[in-house]
Amino acid sequence: MFLDETKIEISAGKGGDGMISFRREKYVPRGGPNGGNGGRGGHVILKASKDLHTLYDIGQRRTLRAPEGEKGGSSDCTGRSGEDTILLVPMGTLIKDADTGELLADLKTNGQQEILAHGGRGGLGNTVFKSSVHRTPVKSTPGLPGEHRKLALELKLLADCGLVGFPNAGKSSLLRRVSSATPKVADYPFTTIKPSLGVVGVGLGRSFVLEDIPGLIEGAAEGKGLGHRFLRHIERTRCLAFVIDGSSEKPYKQYQVLRTELGKFHPLLLEKPKLILLNKADLGDFPVDRKFAKEKCPVLRVSALSGQGLEEFSATVYQMARAQKEETDGWES
Repeated sequence: MFLDETKIEISAGKGGDGMISFRREKYVPRGGPNGGNGGRGGHVILKASKDLHTLYDIGQRRTLRAPEGEKGGSSDCTGRSGEDTILLVPMGTLIKDADTGELLADLKTNGQQEILAHGGRGGLGNTVFKSSVHRTPVKSTPGLPGEHRKLALELKLLADCGLVGFPNAGKSSLLRRVSSATPKVADYPFTTIKPSLGVVGVGLGRSFVLEDIPGLIEGAAEGKGLGHRFLRHIERTRCLAFVIDGSSEKPYKQYQVLRTELGKFHPLLLEKPKLILLNKADLGDFPVDRKFAKEKCPVLRVSALSGQGLEEFSATVYQMARAQKEETDGWES
C-alpha cells in the first residue's frame, strides 16, 4: 500500500540513575564513595534508505520508544547507555513537528540521518559529590527523561523525470513499456490512485528513474480529483514529460491546462526542463500542432502500445536529467 503522509510519536530513553556506593575492601579503611554515573538514554534516529518507497510500514507503528540507560554501578562504573533506535524512512522524507509545523529534517540522500529525540542524560553517582569537606556523600541524582515528540512525516518522491498528464493519457502504459514497473492499466478512462516509480535502462550501466504521477484534471491545484494530492512529488523531479493524447481534438489545449495547474501549485515547476510526448501514435498519423513549436523543447510522437519513439524518449530524458544533475550534485552513470 502506498502511503506518503503519516504521524508518529517518538520517545527517547530515560537516562540511568546515579549510584550511591562505598568501597568495602579489607585493609582499606574509609574507602570512600565509588558510585558511578548512569548511562545516557537511547536516541531516536530517522535514517533515509534507498530501499523504501512508501511510509506504509512506518505508519503502522505509530509509536517508537528507545531503551533507557542503565543505572550506575559500584567501583565508579558508568551504566551502559541505552541503544539508539533507528527508524528507516524513504529518501525524500520531510520530518516536521506535528504540533508546530516546524521543519526538523529533510532526508534526501541514502544514509542521511537525524537525531529527532535525544536520550536523557545519565544521573550522577556519589563519587562526583566527594570533596575535601564532604568525604562520604550519600547523594546521587536520577537520570533525566528523554525527549518526546510528535512527528508528521511527508514523502516527496525523488525521480529523474515525472510523467504529467490527464487520466487515460497513457502515462502508466508508457511506464510499463520502458521499465519493469507494473502500474495498473486498462482500455477505459480511469486514473491511478498512487504514484509509481520505474528504472529505465538506456544502455550499459546507464539508467534513470521515471515517475508516473496520477492523472491531473482542470482544477487539481484547488483540490479537484486525486492528482492534487501528489503534485508535491513533482517538486523533486529533475525534468518533466508532459504526456498528451496526440489523437485528441485539441492536444495543445491539454498541455496548456496541465501547465496552468502546475503553475498554480508552485510556479517554480514551470521552470523545470521539459519535453512533450504526443502519445497514441499507433492510432494514426495525426499532425503535430504548430503551437508546440514555440515551447522550445523536444516534442516527440510516441506510442506506449507499439513502442514507437520510446527509445528516443529514453535517450532524451537521460541527457536532460544528466545535465541537471551535473549542475547540482554531480553525475554517476
